[in-house]
Amino acid sequence: MIYMPKVLELYGYSSFQIGVIFSMSPLMRFLTPFLFLRYFRLNKEVFLFSLAIATVAGLLFFITIDNFYLFLVPNILLGIAFALMLPFVETIALQKIGKEHYGKSRLFGSIGFILIALVLAHYMKNPYIALYLLFFTIIASVLAGFSIAKFQPEDKKEAKGDFSILRHWALWTNLFLMQVSFGPFYNFFTIYESQKGLEYTTISYLWTFGVIAEIVMLYFQTPLMKKNLLALLQLCSLITALRWLLLYLFPTNLFMLYFAQSLHAFSFALYYSAAISYLFQIYSNKTLAQQFFGGISFGLGGMAGSLLAGMLYGENLFLYASFIAFLSFLVIIFERDKRIASCSPH
Repeated sequence: MIYMPKVLELYGYSSFQIGVIFSMSPLMRFLTPFLFLRYFRLNKEVFLFSLAIATVAGLLFFITIDNFYLFLVPNILLGIAFALMLPFVETIALQKIGKEHYGKSRLFGSIGFILIALVLAHYMKNPYIALYLLFFTIIASVLAGFSIAKFQPEDKKEAKGDFSILRHWALWTNLFLMQVSFGPFYNFFTIYESQKGLEYTTISYLWTFGVIAEIVMLYFQTPLMKKNLLALLQLCSLITALRWLLLYLFPTNLFMLYFAQSLHAFSFALYYSAAISYLFQIYSNKTLAQQFFGGISFGLGGMAGSLLAGMLYGENLFLYASFIAFLSFLVIIFERDKRIASCSPH
């Protein structure tokens, strides 16, 4: 996520090609749940199949990186693997440690993110090292996955009830637009700042600082989660618009860059937790709601954000991102008004 776009740029890929490549995995995350609901069951066999797909994808990264069209294949396969793997792992996590501690379990992913940010920055002159580290990470994840495969998610029937996206269209539009606005950041922040003259080490510190802010929020957010969740979503959307605007206005001012990165605590950590909790609150079919959350936000939104970032890359990239995040802030007002109306006495 941090350095692969820069690796592809070093290999001669254009910004549009990079955007297309990094839209493949989110696209698969959007499409696969539909197949998963119709043709697959969340069981050990499907999980082991996802581990095998991930391993094949890791090997294909080395073989296909010199060809744009062939390089799409491992990215597609890895997206399918994640779409099958994550529901199994998250169900096991909730089953074994409970929702109260689930947020803190995500800290381990944040720690891994920091390690990559700090280590790989020193080896970017040789882009092949990034591929080796990517492959090592995939294999390590696969090996860890085998120890998880011995567990079986509880096969409970979902609560009955209508599942309607249109009924909460403003909420789903907000979830989609917020992830679209992250496309420039996830796919082009390293390239953008390196072209502005920042060293890779400095950029890695910026990534790390953002994740540290995320960790702090994940650990201490419990009191906030007892507040109005819709208000939190709206606040986080507005803060995210400010964050991207700061990156546009002050691309080389380190103080402002670190301040913008500190806002990751709101634009990702708090927003993510509030979104999951609000969906859990309003839908009776809770598993389906979480699957569509991943598919529409990280899947469809991630794909659109990646493609748009690739097409619009330039001096104004984060200004566009700020505008999209501000739209997400405006649209969720309709969900708030709908909520207020439904709670009002008749």
